[in-house]
Order: sequence, then C-alpha cells, then structure tokens
Amino acid sequence: MNLFQDLEYRGLVKQVTSPVISKKLGEGPLTLYCGFDPTADSLHVGSLLPLLTLRRFQQAGHKVVALVGGATGMIGDPSFKSQERSLLNPEQLAKNQAGITKVIQRFLDLSGKNPATVVNNAAWFREFNFVDFLRDIGKHFTINHMMAKESVRARLEDREHGISYTEFSYMLLQAYDFYHLYKKYGCTLQIGGSDQWGNITAGTELIRRKEFEETGVGQDSEAEATVFGMTHPLVTKADGTKFGKSETGTVWLSSDRTSPYQLFQFFIQTADADVVNYLKYFTFLPAAEIDRLAQAVVNQPEKREAQQALAREVTLIVHGEEELKRAEGATKALFSSEIKDLDTQTLKQVFSGAPILQKSRTSLGEGIALVDLVAETGLCQSKGAARKDIVAGGIYVNNERISDAAAVVKASDLISGSMVVLRKGKKTYHLVSFDQP
Repeated sequence: MNLFQDLEYRGLVKQVTSPVISKKLGEGPLTLYCGFDPTADSLHVGSLLPLLTLRRFQQAGHKVVALVGGATGMIGDPSFKSQERSLLNPEQLAKNQAGITKVIQRFLDLSGKNPATVVNNAAWFREFNFVDFLRDIGKHFTINHMMAKESVRARLEDREHGISYTEFSYMLLQAYDFYHLYKKYGCTLQIGGSDQWGNITAGTELIRRKEFEETGVGQDSEAEATVFGMTHPLVTKADGTKFGKSETGTVWLSSDRTSPYQLFQFFIQTADADVVNYLKYFTFLPAAEIDRLAQAVVNQPEKREAQQALAREVTLIVHGEEELKRAEGATKALFSSEIKDLDTQTLKQVFSGAPILQKSRTSLGEGIALVDLVAETGLCQSKGAARKDIVAGGIYVNNERISDAAAVVKASDLISGSMVVLRKGKKTYHLVSFDQP
C-alpha cells in the first residue's frame, strides 16, 4: 500500500479538503504540519494519534513540521469546548511549551536525511500589532463565514457560556499559522483531529485569498488546489467513555506524569471492541499482522494477544525498549514471587496507588513480627484480626502466602534492599519502606 492507502486502511482519513491530495502524496515529498497547543506541560495519549501520523508521513519521505502554539496557547482553542479555557500566565506557558516540545522530539527524527522541524508560532506573532493583523489578515474573513463553522456555532448557541472575542479570533491565528508555514517552508498540507476541520479550512481559504491578492491568480476548483487539509477521527471508546482516562486520571506521554508501566497497563486493558482500531491507530504493525490479531480477538479472546501486542508496541514507541522490558517484567511479576526481582523504581510504578508505610532500617533489627506489621499498615484493624487473616491464608508477603501467625519479616525479605509488599486478599496492597535512616 502507498501512504494514502495505508492511512485509509488504518481509519486515519476522516475529511480532506480535496481528493487530489491522494495523488499529490504519490507525486513526491510535500511539507505538512500539525499544531499542538501547550495547555499542559506534557501531551497526553489523545495527542498520540497526530504525533504518530506525522511520523508516518516522515517515514514515507515527506517533510514534517510540528508546531508548538506559544501564541495560540495564550488564547486556547474553543473548538467543541463547552466553556472558555483558563488563560495561562507567561511562566506556566513557558513551562508547558518546554514540556510538550520535549515530548514531540521523541516521536520525530530531527536529524538525518529528512529531519523534522519544530517551530513555535510565538516567533511570528510577536511581529504583528493588533491593527496590522486586522488589516492584513482579518479582512479576508467574514463574520458569516466564521459563524458557520460548527465549532464556533455550537458555542454561540450556548447562551450560558457563549464565546468571547478572544476565542472567536483563534481561528484567524491558526489560519495565519498555515499561511506563514506555506510561505516560509512551502507547507501545503495541515493535518489534525476532526475537531480542527473549521480551523484547517480557514487556513486553506486564507492562503487562496492571499495568493490571489498577491498574484491575481485564484483557484476555481478542487482539481486546482495547491494547499490541503486532512483530519483524522477523534479517538473514542466503544462503550462511550472517554479515551485517555484511567482510574488514576489522564494518561500522559511523559514518564514523570504517567509511568511506562502505567501506560503499558492502560493499553493492555483495552476492550476487545476497541483493540483492533487502536492497533491500526497507534502501531506500525503491517496490515497482515493486524488482520491476524483481529482474527485472534474473535477466535481466542481469552488470550488477549491483540492487547498484549498493542501495549508492547505503544510502550516501545513512547518510552523505548528498556522501559518496555521493565513494564513487561513488572506485569509478569505482579502476582508472582518474581516481584522480588523488581527494582525500587519499578516497584513504586507498579504500586503507585498503594499506600506506603515509612519505617527506619534500624526498626527492622532481627526482624518484625508480621502480625505487628500488618496491623501497623492498617491492612487489618488489630493484631488479633491480623493473626486470624494470616492463619486463614489471606496475607501475602511479596506475593507469597503466609499462614504462620508467628512469621517474621526479615532483611532477607526486602526487595532491592528496602521494600516489602504486603497484600491482603487479591488486590489490597500496602508497601513498607525501610529506606529511612
């Protein structure tokens, strides 16, 4: 398959401004861009689809530009938002820009024969004053045209929140981004989620009008189009719940906000109804392998082979081979005695939601009675209750069942020389750390 056919197979083509784009992609390398506003200091898995789509274009030989919205991020995109975003102060905005730039750079090749380019639209918007922008750019847009965009119309119809002039102007800023990149880099394609359709088409229209203004040459048909827009679908879940949320909150692409283990677990828990689409969206597996895994979902769903492949591929792409090995090892060790082989960092990732009891190393001495430790952590309400649960076989130390009420936790039980994992029943964990002096 050529690139456009592969994008269509993966369900990554939602809308195009002209069908001519499929031909253009086969005629030689073109330059395209996608924008990312710095609303947080990391991108989350909702941004994984456009990032990987840019990567697909780059691997196919096209020139890709990733835009960090230092200027547009000061306003916030109103597209399909129920109310206006909170405005960021300069310090937070700078921190966010640095954070998402770091994430973007992990997905694109910035060196080699076909390097990607990362730009910040604050660089060119600083050159504009308000009157010049209205005169040179604003004159090309009618209020009627802007109000007809679905993303704007929805907010206008919301009498409680409405839309401010600040957010209403966002479309003009993004349209100018496209025009600027068209003039400076020869960028002829903008991609983004389907919620960006109104902003993207505003850009293609601005370029057409500015070109006519400057050259007197216009475009009268789709066949004559020189710039294009393409959207991918917004990622959804079959059960109607929001993609990108886990029990612990948003799933981020930065390891300091969502650990590689947590990312691995998020994707390995994908429902059968979603996993094939996600394999197409988020992996570079060939069509034949995805089709084979799709058949495995139908024939042997209990093996969850597709989910395992999805989790492996995404974790490898986002965090690299070493972190993938850690995540797989931690997953395998979660309910086995192999938990003793985990390092402290991985252990804390695996049990990030579990409470931790901090104790001094000297308190361990020759050992601590398990009954005392279980009661102190609160796994059981009293020593008597702890003794009963231990005898009944309901208490585990490092995933090994303990049934001796006289058992003692010793230094030899410490994982990585400092941690003990206590478990009551199947899922109630408590960590005890002996790393304090």
